Amino acid sequence: MKVIVDSDVWSEALRKKGGEPSPERNFLGELITEKRVQLLGCIRQEALQGLRDEAQFERLRAALQAFPERQPSQNEYEMAASFYNLCRSKGIQGSSTDFLICACSAVWGLPILTKDRDFGLYAQHFPLKLVKV
Repeated sequence: MKVIVDSDVWSEALRKKGGEPSPERNFLGELITEKRVQLLGCIRQEALQGLRDEAQFERLRAALQAFPERQPSQNEYEMAASFYNLCRSKGIQGSSTDFLICACSAVWGLPILTKDRDFGLYAQHFPLKLVKV
């Protein structure tokens, strides 16, 4: 089964120098080896944003090109808006990107690998499978 890998895990894997890798980073290595990574365009964008050095941007862009994207449909976008509205009504803030990731996960039946604790909050209000490492 493929796994949607959030941008925070990609950022650690592709940008962080030195230090002990997180369990999520180690698991990403396994997913890559097993060809089980599912990438979304919005995650690719988040992973590449904020790079001031053009050479680093090009290196990361080239590395991410190895992973094809699955495109969300109208259904996923509508579900993301519904998830956003539901969480907002409960006083939970989140980004449009986070809710699109959640909707893709729910519709496609794929778990999410993330270090972002907000996803745990979202999972309290709609079906969401998170990878525990």
